[in-house]
Amino acid sequence: MWIPTEHEKYGVVLASFRGTVQHGLPLEIGDTVQILEKCEGWYRGFILKNPNAKGIFPSSYIHLKNAHVKNKGQFETVIPVEDSVITEMTSTLRDWGTMWKQLYVKNEGDLFHRLWHVMNEILDLRRQVLVGHLTHDRMRDVKQHITARLDWGNEQLGLDLVPRREFSMVDPDEISVTELYRLMEHRHRKKETPAPASTHHLFVHVKSLMSANVGEELEVFFHIYDGRENRPLSERFFVRLNKSGLPKSPEKTERQCTLFVDLGSSDLRKDVYIVVHIIRIGRMGAGEKKNLCSVQYRRPFGCAVVSIADLLTADSKDDHLLKVYTCNTESEWYQIHENIIKKANSRYNLSGSNTGLAVALQLLHGDIEQLRREYMVLFTRGVSITRKLGFSDVIMPGEMRNDLYITLEKGEFEKGGKSVARNVEITVYVLDIDGQILKSHMAAGSGEPGGDEYHSLVLYHNNSPRWAEQIKLPIPVDVFRGSHVRFEFRHCSTKDKGEKKLFGYSFVPLMQEDGRTLPDGTHELIIHKCEENTSLADCSRYLKLPFSKANLPSNNQTLKGTKESFWITSFLCSTKLTQNGDMLDLLKWRAHPERINDSLSKLKEIDGSEIVKFLQDTLDTLFGILDESSQRYGLKVFDSLVHIINLLQDSKFQHFKPVMDTYIESHFAGALSYRDLIKVLKWYVDRIVDAEHQEHIQQVLKASEYIFKYIIQSRRLFSLATGGQNEEEFRVCIHELFMSIRFFLSQENKGSSPVAQTQAVFLRTFPAVYGELLKIFTVREVAGFIRETLGSLPTTVHADCPLETVKLQCIAKTVESQLYINPDSRCILLPVVLRVLQAHMQEQRDLVMCASILTSMLSLITKEENGTEPVVSEEVELIVESLLGVLLRTILEISNRPQSAGPAMRLQFQDVTGEFVACLLALLRQMSDRHYQKLLQAFSNKDDLRDFLLQIFTVFRILIRPEMFPKDWTVMRLVTNNVIITTVLYLSDALRKNFLNDKFDYKVWDSYFYLSVIFINQPCLQLESFSPSKRKKILEKYGDMRVMMGCEIFSMWQNLGEHKLNFIPAMIGPFLEVTLVPQPDLRNVMIPIFHDMMDWEQRRSGNFKQVEAKLIDKLDSLMSEGKGDETYRELFNSILLKKIERETWRESGISLIATVTRLMERLLDYRDCMKLGEVDGKKIGCTVSLLNFYKTELNKEEMYIRYIHKLYDLHLKAQNYTEASYTLLLYDELLEWSDRPLREFLNYPMQSEWQRKEYLHLTIVQNFDRGKCWENGIILCRELADQYESYYDYRNLSKMRMMEASLYDKIMDQQRLEPEFFRVGFYGKKFPFFLRNKEFVCRGHDYERLEAFQQRMLNEFPHAIAMQHVNQPDQTIYQADAQYLQIYAVTPIPESQDVLQRDGVPDNIKSFYKFNHIWRFRYDRPFHKGTKDKENEFKSLWVERTTLTLVQSLPGISRWFEVEKRELVEVSPLENAIEVIENKNLQLRTLITQCQSRQMQNINPLTMCLNGVIDAAVNGGLARYQEAFFVKDYIMNHPEDSEKIGRLRELMFEQAHILEYGLAVHEKFVPQDMRPLHKKLVDQFHLMKSSLGIQEFPAYVRASPIHFTNGSPRPCRNSVPNIISPDGVKSVTRRSVLSYPAVNRYSSSSLSSQASNEVSNITGQSESSDEVFNMQPSPSTSSLSSNHSASPNVTSSAPSSARGSPQMAEKHKHSRENACLSPRERPVSAIFPNPLDPAQVMRPTPSSWSLDSVKESAPSFSDSVGKLLCPPVPPRPPHTGNLAVHTTMPPFTPSPTECQSASLVSNSPVLSGSYSSGISSLSRCSVSEASGTELPAGDHLPHPLSDEPIRRENKTPPPYSVYERNNPRRPVPLPHSLSIPPQTDPPALPPKPHQLRTGSMKLDGTSDPRVPRPRPLPRKVSQL
Repeated sequence: MWIPTEHEKYGVVLASFRGTVQHGLPLEIGDTVQILEKCEGWYRGFILKNPNAKGIFPSSYIHLKNAHVKNKGQFETVIPVEDSVITEMTSTLRDWGTMWKQLYVKNEGDLFHRLWHVMNEILDLRRQVLVGHLTHDRMRDVKQHITARLDWGNEQLGLDLVPRREFSMVDPDEISVTELYRLMEHRHRKKETPAPASTHHLFVHVKSLMSANVGEELEVFFHIYDGRENRPLSERFFVRLNKSGLPKSPEKTERQCTLFVDLGSSDLRKDVYIVVHIIRIGRMGAGEKKNLCSVQYRRPFGCAVVSIADLLTADSKDDHLLKVYTCNTESEWYQIHENIIKKANSRYNLSGSNTGLAVALQLLHGDIEQLRREYMVLFTRGVSITRKLGFSDVIMPGEMRNDLYITLEKGEFEKGGKSVARNVEITVYVLDIDGQILKSHMAAGSGEPGGDEYHSLVLYHNNSPRWAEQIKLPIPVDVFRGSHVRFEFRHCSTKDKGEKKLFGYSFVPLMQEDGRTLPDGTHELIIHKCEENTSLADCSRYLKLPFSKANLPSNNQTLKGTKESFWITSFLCSTKLTQNGDMLDLLKWRAHPERINDSLSKLKEIDGSEIVKFLQDTLDTLFGILDESSQRYGLKVFDSLVHIINLLQDSKFQHFKPVMDTYIESHFAGALSYRDLIKVLKWYVDRIVDAEHQEHIQQVLKASEYIFKYIIQSRRLFSLATGGQNEEEFRVCIHELFMSIRFFLSQENKGSSPVAQTQAVFLRTFPAVYGELLKIFTVREVAGFIRETLGSLPTTVHADCPLETVKLQCIAKTVESQLYINPDSRCILLPVVLRVLQAHMQEQRDLVMCASILTSMLSLITKEENGTEPVVSEEVELIVESLLGVLLRTILEISNRPQSAGPAMRLQFQDVTGEFVACLLALLRQMSDRHYQKLLQAFSNKDDLRDFLLQIFTVFRILIRPEMFPKDWTVMRLVTNNVIITTVLYLSDALRKNFLNDKFDYKVWDSYFYLSVIFINQPCLQLESFSPSKRKKILEKYGDMRVMMGCEIFSMWQNLGEHKLNFIPAMIGPFLEVTLVPQPDLRNVMIPIFHDMMDWEQRRSGNFKQVEAKLIDKLDSLMSEGKGDETYRELFNSILLKKIERETWRESGISLIATVTRLMERLLDYRDCMKLGEVDGKKIGCTVSLLNFYKTELNKEEMYIRYIHKLYDLHLKAQNYTEASYTLLLYDELLEWSDRPLREFLNYPMQSEWQRKEYLHLTIVQNFDRGKCWENGIILCRELADQYESYYDYRNLSKMRMMEASLYDKIMDQQRLEPEFFRVGFYGKKFPFFLRNKEFVCRGHDYERLEAFQQRMLNEFPHAIAMQHVNQPDQTIYQADAQYLQIYAVTPIPESQDVLQRDGVPDNIKSFYKFNHIWRFRYDRPFHKGTKDKENEFKSLWVERTTLTLVQSLPGISRWFEVEKRELVEVSPLENAIEVIENKNLQLRTLITQCQSRQMQNINPLTMCLNGVIDAAVNGGLARYQEAFFVKDYIMNHPEDSEKIGRLRELMFEQAHILEYGLAVHEKFVPQDMRPLHKKLVDQFHLMKSSLGIQEFPAYVRASPIHFTNGSPRPCRNSVPNIISPDGVKSVTRRSVLSYPAVNRYSSSSLSSQASNEVSNITGQSESSDEVFNMQPSPSTSSLSSNHSASPNVTSSAPSSARGSPQMAEKHKHSRENACLSPRERPVSAIFPNPLDPAQVMRPTPSSWSLDSVKESAPSFSDSVGKLLCPPVPPRPPHTGNLAVHTTMPPFTPSPTECQSASLVSNSPVLSGSYSSGISSLSRCSVSEASGTELPAGDHLPHPLSDEPIRRENKTPPPYSVYERNNPRRPVPLPHSLSIPPQTDPPALPPKPHQLRTGSMKLDGTSDPRVPRPRPLPRKVSQL
């Protein structure tokens, strides 16, 4: 049976559990579980990281931990009972673990590894804490280390700052907000800037001296030297090195390591150096040979110098190799370091290139105790301490020191009868009073132990030696008196014996008879001569002699006149001995009572360090004098006491304050002193007002704290001694003293007057007195004193009065004092404090101090929870009443103040906002229901309440700002939000009661709603973005505050009633933003508000256009910011549709909801596509879809224009320059050539409409140029030129004409690649909305073939499946939750037939019309209908032709457009045959023409074409057609085809005629080596004729010889009217011609071979046509690859004959594999749309150049409206007569297989596998016949030479003229400026530019009335 657990509540998983049992809960090792129930070895519970999944698990897998339970029951939470640091560590490491793995994924290797090390370190420290074997101090250090590491990791990972107190996390609910803010601020500052250490220490470790010629022992001395003052700063550190240059005692680290301690920050300068002197111990000369003499001398070796500043930049503990220098002359030795510093190179040089001293140097910062903790190893291993000379910057009371430093400076010696100067060595001894040598008290420096004597350097042959050697004498104080130092001088002989002969001595006593020590400074000592064997053991013999020349009596001329002298410098650093006689006089006052007055006067002149040395003795002296004769010396003693007290205020001596405190508590015995002290103090205070000089009085008041301490302690001693006598008298004295103080404080003075300054001095020290008064008086009495004292201050405020600031500082100290913490005194002091605080805050003065005071006050309130509730409540009430309003105003003032204020101003307000905010939050959090009621009742009228509400709402908005707190202060932000929402709930009631119905106030309500909205939207409340653990913590503590606020908004909205109309449409955007927050409950609450808005708007205006407009505007901006998702779209749709079901306006509501939902779909797609890493194609497609939606469905011009520019930028980025031009034209078309001013918009400056349109034109032309679409650019150039001409701006006109000319040149000279076109179907629900279940035609990139395109599409949609067939998919594919792509190549159907069919137009002009402005594309699929005749397959071979019509022509604003319409027609075998032969005839004609006009460099293409046709015909090609269609059975069965059969027969004869002519031309040009082939062709041709049964040509052929333009064969159309005239042709369903699979494939890698293949394979029959047609095209396999025509520059530059003809084996190689090819390589009939009946021809529907114009207009196939961007041609001179060309047959659309370069054939793709006849071939050349021209009857042109005048007359209109045509064509939507009016006559000369101001290229200045001007967009954004 399952029993709820009592104690087993919390545990950790010890081993992973799979959970395979029923209801089992899988566990992983390390998971923490909460246990709910238990049963026989099993627990039931859940893992804490996923509380929703509950299950059972074995109890043996769980390690139980102690925990306490909160909220016992269903919703209990369990908190483990463990150290809070451990808890934090565990949860933090769990969070880090997840993020750590993400770092690896994101490839942030550096942080990944650093975090890994830190996590391991924390785990190790956690283990140490859990084991629990650490000492208290060690535990503290470990915790500090842990929290530092946790903070570092949190900062690196961007996690929240954790507020801590003593390493433990703080619960924000358990402390005041002000305290929380201070903790956060403290941690933030600590993180930002660690406080610089004031003391520094230099660690030195001597490693070795590297030198080639050491060979002797060395002594190395280090000291720190001040180069600015030229004096040593520290004593010396001394290391002995052995002969190898290594430390002599390597095992004793303290002998080679030292710490130079107590360096001040001022010592870390560039001119402070570490100086090293090296002394060798050995023979006199370094190079002397070894001799019998064993005497050792100390001789100079070298010196090294390094600047301390260099160590600041060096790495922490670098080894330094110091260069060692020697002096050139030994007499310079004493100043070698100065010479090195000054770089006096002539006086020293390097001791050797490889000599160097290896030392480790490191600067350590901080207190010495701190270093002991941090560098424990250093101190335990041993390190000597090297002190500063003198005391450190701060003298510590317990410091004991008694060091005498003596520097041996120089000597002056006589020769003493020697011929050369002496080698002098000094031996130094210290002797005590008994003449005994003091052992071990002679130290050469720290590091080595002290010795009994010291031997100086020996300078060779020098009678004026300068040593500058410092020695330290650490003599005990008790030995000091009577001791002296003796200096013995010896001459060191360099002779064999090496004797040291004594020749004199000096001495100096250390203390004078009066007790003063040897004064600091330089002393010139007398050298007393003596014999070398003199014994100096009896010092009493010489101590009576004079020792210093300064002390000689004036009559002793003998010693004074001697030249020999010895100079020393002494310096005493002692905490016990003094050199000051005045100090000694004062301390011995009883011995000389007559000197008391004098000594007291001189006390002020004594150095402070001397006074603090004898502080207790001095104080005892003063109070002793006071007790003995208070009347006489009272004032002087008081002044002396004041001087000493103020001396301790100095930073150098401030640490002696505790010494004085201890003295007062323990040693002070002046029980009667209080009377004198009070009396003198009152005497001074009473004289303040009248005194002229206030300085002394100010000194007295500065010392008032300690004076009161002495008064109180004296009184307490007196009370103890007398049992409390004279108590009343004492109280009266104190009251009188305070009355005097109050009187002087109440004086009103100007700010700078002396009295005001004295008042300020008193106020600064006054708070320190409170604690002393409390020792005798009660809390309430002291509070009364203070209230009255502070209350007596003058209330008039002068802005510049410094007293005001001091008053505030006094209040601050009062609030922080012990007195204020007591609730009894607080209620007395609070009114005074609040009064001062309010006055300052209202004046906006001293805000930093005000904030600090307020923070302290409010920090105290929460602490008083038990038993003092009424007191606290009363305090809160007082503070709210006094300060809430002014606090709100202050926050507003500070927040609105400009940031660029002066530095002083910035400093004043730095951080103060945060403190005030914390105070406000603390106050609001303390306010209860009663406080709010009182607050709201306190407002006398509605206006005040309104102002208050507006103020507090504004402040709340400021608090929500992201910059209010640092980024990682989430804890603080959540507390803030909790306070805000609580307050808003209280205040919303006041809003409802006071500002509704007739008292409605829009401003307050608007402020309320605005606050609520930004509250919900703030980042720190978006729980979805947090980690699960963080989200769980927040929800447990605060719940989801967004939902609470959302419910409140809804409730308040419902209360508004008819006033809702005031917020429509203003609140639509903000509310929409709220609903986009991904919180389902919030959405459910807020979305219905939109229904309410629609309802009220409908009531007001009968529609909800405003609601719709605002919704749409806001949606775009919000969704582009990343808000909203698919769930929101569905929720929005479903909730609102449900809401409006019963409304009368349901239909329009549904329409609005549908529009908004569709917009959301597109915006979501757009946002997804714009993500980083998405391909450009998808982005462009999505942008086009959205742009269309704004234009056609929403009519939002501004949004439309914005997206035009977004699309333009995308195109530029993708280098789609043509598409970019078309895109920008959309905006250009919205503008007119007017002078209307336009506002600044996007990147456009403020300018006129004309200027902006001009700029756009130029930009578009530039992009058309880059996209090689020069024809379009020309038209815009012309339009601009017209504008410039109309304004007589000839300069720009000239430039424009030159630009236009350059574009013409480019058309003729530069190469353009022919693009491929591909049809792409996107099927399945997984595609974005703008692609889903739609088909598109896409213009490929340069050189892009089908395989490459297909691969690109699959890369763009990596999850898509390529479909392997070209059939239309069924519904299962449409509805599938997948992505299917169907891709195959299609052939464009050009519109501009007139240009393409005209002879003499260069191919590089024609190429433009073949591939631009294409609306329609086709795709052909051959199939057999009925039974297939194996003998002749042509009988049953049909073609299924699919024609795709796009919504817009390509190229356009996108590389792909949607297919609007698809048509399917079947082409009969007979029609197919006609098309094949027509194409072949046209191809033959073209080649013959090119050959005749010598456009071909060689004749090979013609040869191959003739060979292919004749050979195929001989082999039965044409005969097969005869068998199929000319037999009686076929004619009988298909009577309706009789005309077509006639046409086929006509074409066969025509082909034979052309071949005959072609052979004649061929014979003329054929080279000699190809004659045999030619002869073979002629023979085969005769065979062919006979096989066709042609003996001679029919009469009509003979009668009308074929006229070839430029001499090429061309049939006269008039000769066969019954066949060719439109009346004779039966109209069939409109169809678009696609292509068959070609039989032959060629590699696109070789352009030359490709070209020759193309030529050779124009026609021909496959050897097995069955195989060809039985194969199904498969667009998604490699067989879909499309071959591209050769690039124009290749084909035009390489002659056809030069490209080589393929071998025959190649011809048939690929017949099987090419079942499905790109349209331009398939054997397709010419792209000839069938002629339509006149009835079928529709009138054009004009359209503005819009994206979706096709959707708006009916399909029109008329050729009348010139919507094409046609290339302009220079105007021709007008001709007389009617030049209109009447087409006798509808012009056929040529296919892109028409050649692009000099030859019409050379670029056409491979169309068949053999050179068989065009009839038998399935492929067709796709070039239509040029339409014939009507000529007068019998007007024949037999001779080519007579052709020229007729050609001139019969020229078809120039390319930019557009004529009525019969062939159906879709209108191409183009801009008005590029549109061409319909006309039936040739154009006249263009009119002058000023006639063309309409902006459209009307060539005759008039427009066709049938073509109405397109309606422009409503110019809502008219100033764009």
